[in-house]
Amino acid sequence: MKNRFCSLSFLVALALGLTAGVAPALAAPRVIEITANDQMKFSVANIDAKAGEELKVVFKNVGTLPKEAMGHNWVLLKAGVDVTAFATAAMMAKDTDYIPAAKKGDVLASTPTLGPKKEAEVVFKAPAAGTYNFICSFPGHYALMKGTLTVK
Repeated sequence: MKNRFCSLSFLVALALGLTAGVAPALAAPRVIEITANDQMKFSVANIDAKAGEELKVVFKNVGTLPKEAMGHNWVLLKAGVDVTAFATAAMMAKDTDYIPAAKKGDVLASTPTLGPKKEAEVVFKAPAAGTYNFICSFPGHYALMKGTLTVK
């Protein structure tokens, strides 16, 4: 009896172990490559996504000017955030990659501020249907470096 129980337990454990590796593969996030340059331009100004879709923004500063003069980041803001107010507050937030502590709750996703030839990435789920602004919050850049994420 003890032998049968051990054999049965072994078979159950074996079956569970074999099926554990057969779980459906998780979908990889959709990759969106965005570059920023010394002319203060994003290479992508509009992104379309589905609510809940996992996105991976690969952000590259392809410029050559020093970070102190022409650093770039990519900041996705929540719907309804006043972009000008956010960018104005960001000008004084150098130590936190131009994401002001008082407005951190307005950010859905962001990269660090990058110097020339540097790259960063951020993975996030697209929020609920709506339109969301993204900007470079380095001082003075948001007026030219902006775009929208449209979620359907």
